[in-house]
Amino acid sequence: MSTLAHDGVTMVGRQLRRVRNSPGLAVLAQLMPVNMLLFFGYVFGSALAMPGAEYRSFLVPGLLVATAAGGVMTGMFQAAQDTHRGVMDRFRTMPLSPAAVPLGQAVADLVVTAIGTVPLLLVGLAVGWRVQGPAPAAVAAVGLLLLFRFACTTVGILLGLLTRSEEAAGQLGASSFVLPLLSNAYIPTGNLPHWLRTLAEWNPISALTTALRDLFGNAPVPADSAWPVAHPVAGSVAWSTVLIAVCLPLAVRRYRRC
Repeated sequence: MSTLAHDGVTMVGRQLRRVRNSPGLAVLAQLMPVNMLLFFGYVFGSALAMPGAEYRSFLVPGLLVATAAGGVMTGMFQAAQDTHRGVMDRFRTMPLSPAAVPLGQAVADLVVTAIGTVPLLLVGLAVGWRVQGPAPAAVAAVGLLLLFRFACTTVGILLGLLTRSEEAAGQLGASSFVLPLLSNAYIPTGNLPHWLRTLAEWNPISALTTALRDLFGNAPVPADSAWPVAHPVAGSVAWSTVLIAVCLPLAVRRYRRC
């Protein structure tokens, strides 16, 4: 365990230096939600039944979760880049714990995400979003958000290790953008066709978005929803736990073999 901790810290430092030297992907990932908040909040907000300011309060938690889900794309691209440029081969020649490499990447991504979320929160406050729930609930919301980001990053790392090229990873990662669109991140799902509503409510993003809206005090839990949305905190923890429990061991196993 001490070897894993030491090697993990080393890998975290390596990943943070990597982001510092090539910040483009991280900056793009953080600027996109801000642009979407301004666009959706002021353009689409006026077209929905709820007033614009209320929609922006509804939208901010969804964009926070969409940003967390972006860990799939980031994790995939970075893991594929290391794999196909021979970095993973060099790591395997070193006396490193196999689990330290994917864990280090995921933890470093978590640090970058925690810092990068601040601009979105500040813009959200500027356009009218407020934390209306108690402080402990808001802290729990942030914890759930970071847990989900970690889970999404482990999914991305596994997929990145499985891809055949960097280009394939980039194309597959970009397609993950559709996941928030098939959820309640941007619009309420109550008026969707039954089959589409069911699909959206079993999307892990919907459970976490509902949990954040409830914990921040921005919107109540909708009635007559699928189990993950009707019990959003438990659903969010369950989804994140399952994704980590499945994908992290598989990523370590794939790293040993790739």
